Amino acid sequence: MLQKVSDYAQQLYKMHVPNSEIEETSRIFEVLPETASQLSDPTVPLENRLAIIDSIFPTEVRDILKVLCQNGLLSSWMDIADEYRRVSEEESTKLSVRLRYVTKPEEEQLKRIRTFVYNKYHTRNIEMRLEEDASLGGGFILEVGNDQYDWSTKGRRQQFLDEVMSKRLGGSSQDIVSILQSSVDDFDLKAEKKEIGFVSSVGDGIVVINGLDHAMYGEVVVFDNGVRGMVQNIERNRIGVILFGEEEGIVEGSRAVRTNKMAGIPVGDAFLGRVVDALGNPIDGEGEIVTRDYRPIEQPAPGIIDRKTVNVPLQTGILAIDSMFPIGRGQRELIIGDRQTGKTSIAMDTILNQKGKNCLCIYVAIGQKESTIAALVENLKKHDAMSYTCVLAATAADPAPIQYIAPYAATSLAEYFMYEGKDVLIVYDDLSKHAVAYRALSLLLGRAPGREAYPGDVFYLHSRLLERSCRLSDELGGGSITALPIIETQDGDVSAYIPTNVISITDGQIFLESNLFFEGQRPAVNVGLSVSRVGGAAQTKAMKKAAGSLRIDLAQYREMAVFTQFSSDLDESTKTQLTQGAILMELLKQPLGRPLSLGEQVVTLVLALHKEFLDVDKKEVKSLQNRVLQYFEEKEPDILRNIEISGMLADDLVEQIISVYHDFRKKEAEEQS
Repeated sequence: MLQKVSDYAQQLYKMHVPNSEIEETSRIFEVLPETASQLSDPTVPLENRLAIIDSIFPTEVRDILKVLCQNGLLSSWMDIADEYRRVSEEESTKLSVRLRYVTKPEEEQLKRIRTFVYNKYHTRNIEMRLEEDASLGGGFILEVGNDQYDWSTKGRRQQFLDEVMSKRLGGSSQDIVSILQSSVDDFDLKAEKKEIGFVSSVGDGIVVINGLDHAMYGEVVVFDNGVRGMVQNIERNRIGVILFGEEEGIVEGSRAVRTNKMAGIPVGDAFLGRVVDALGNPIDGEGEIVTRDYRPIEQPAPGIIDRKTVNVPLQTGILAIDSMFPIGRGQRELIIGDRQTGKTSIAMDTILNQKGKNCLCIYVAIGQKESTIAALVENLKKHDAMSYTCVLAATAADPAPIQYIAPYAATSLAEYFMYEGKDVLIVYDDLSKHAVAYRALSLLLGRAPGREAYPGDVFYLHSRLLERSCRLSDELGGGSITALPIIETQDGDVSAYIPTNVISITDGQIFLESNLFFEGQRPAVNVGLSVSRVGGAAQTKAMKKAAGSLRIDLAQYREMAVFTQFSSDLDESTKTQLTQGAILMELLKQPLGRPLSLGEQVVTLVLALHKEFLDVDKKEVKSLQNRVLQYFEEKEPDILRNIEISGMLADDLVEQIISVYHDFRKKEAEEQS
């Protein structure tokens, strides 16, 4: 009888019947003793007794009760319930131990392992499984619950490689042979406790793991097949991990081990001139990159006390921007517009203009075609800009986790240079695709979707990225990161979710308008919607004086042009204003890959705002501008150099510029006659 009670209790436990259902069934028998009598009465037809069980008892226990009823054992239910509780308690405290080995251990060795487990976990209630695993090479691995102790040859080899890698990333000046020699001399195998978890599901670059109770957000975990992932979601009983590699080889039941290291990227001066992926691995076929340090991809932004005012100009070389929407070192200026309106072109010209200006550049490609990135790199090489630039690419073919971490990894590299006291320009192209990658990850991780299916923390996604761009105080070296994030709009809708988020985070935006672009106004900067919240603080005095009323003149021209397009009878002042506005719009047109120096911009603006081009046909303005600037470069280089060095524009210099222009026009007229 006792054996039968134990068997039924074990069966209930294997069926995963909740303890609450067992308690409810026992309570029914206690409150309604006549029910137990009726169910045990052989004179009552069996069909009637089974119908009573179906009508008043919980669903999970009905099958067991029917079997007890048929076998006349219903009176032993209370004993079965007590045994069930005992089994449940015993199983919940039982320690699962797994021993993987190459050579099966002898009984004496197993005894010592059990003693080790008892001393560590203070229980003899263990369930030990022995498994042969030839991949270990030698020794064995002991897994106790979610903890792992590695005494294997494979583990020793991995520890040695990790020690060598840490010395290389630590900026050791030794060559590789010396590092290997010192690592061999200093190596000491440590069977430290590692926390492990087990995969419950995998798919679409997302792995859900049971265990790893102490894993931290952003921590790297390593799977059996060597692929690494980053903890992205932490729930009560499980964690969600995004993969940095292929999910092939990771199946339900696979092990994952904590590394106690935050996800990061190697950094160093050798990254300049290279094309790398989001993990810092070279993808340009030019060999290994010798790194100096390792920085986590997620870093807190510098505090207010650690920053200083943004007041040093970062020249883009684009007249329309430097004159009206100046960008300072440490600023975050958004480039926003529909696709194919020249957003990347503005960023590329800005990078080209940093040549010789003591500013390093990082271009982050997110979700772009490999052919597009290759053409961009080729363009940088053609203009000799790769020497001070690093391209970090997460292509459209890369999984969403790689696209998600790319801008953070690039910012960590930029921070390395910033804390070395250098100025850095970083371009995020583009954050719209970054937000889409994050949305995909969040939905796969089971996070609740909100507006436009984005999770509620999508604002924090970009704010914690862009807040890392700043200008450091002199005590921290005075370096800076200037950010040019790019956002793609749909049909000019700047009020959509992601555009409004990034607009509120940044220090201004350059809005590129499709209509202007198709009219041939390139760069297609909309003067009305574009703004720099740093403004004149990041503008040289020469540019500020030369630009003068440019923005007001353009705004008045566009308004006047709308009102007078159907009118033929205009007074002279209106005609002059329209002609001047049209000439200014022509001067703001700029070909790709031809950024203007500060001196060239100032000369152009001085002549334009003094209405020296009024007598020139609109179609000839650009040609005249190029000829004038070439004349200044050849005949009066001191004027351009003086503006470039001093950043000042005195009244006598203005008169000198106009005088030189008049001489040029006179010589040109004489040559033509």
